[in-house]
Amino acid sequence: MADPLSSTFAALADPTRRSILAQLARGEATVNELAAPHAMSLPAISRHVQVLERAGLVVKGRDAQWRPCRLDVAPLRGVDDWMATYRAFFELRFDRLEAHLKTMVADERASPAAAGPDRPGTTRSRKRSS
Repeated sequence: MADPLSSTFAALADPTRRSILAQLARGEATVNELAAPHAMSLPAISRHVQVLERAGLVVKGRDAQWRPCRLDVAPLRGVDDWMATYRAFFELRFDRLEAHLKTMVADERASPAAAGPDRPGTTRSRKRSS
């Protein structure tokens, strides 16, 4: 994949990789430590870590014979920047929805008799059979 944003989204598309990132958000970990909570082989986890490395989300260090992995949040900042435009769009939509719902509730409280049988706030009378 050519652009970094596509690589980041592709890496984030897998739930195992998102779980690995959540582990690394708590601190450095070796591949063995990352593999512990997952029901898959160590080579499979290593492949997931490689995908995260290629996307720039994980960086491997060197500490004697250990190769601890750590989270690099720079690609996530790119995702956040890209989503900022859409966030503003949806916040505006949610604000308008909230205003509409408040109007509906106020109208219902002001006129409960106007509510039909299929609308909230109404009761249906039941006939009792003798």
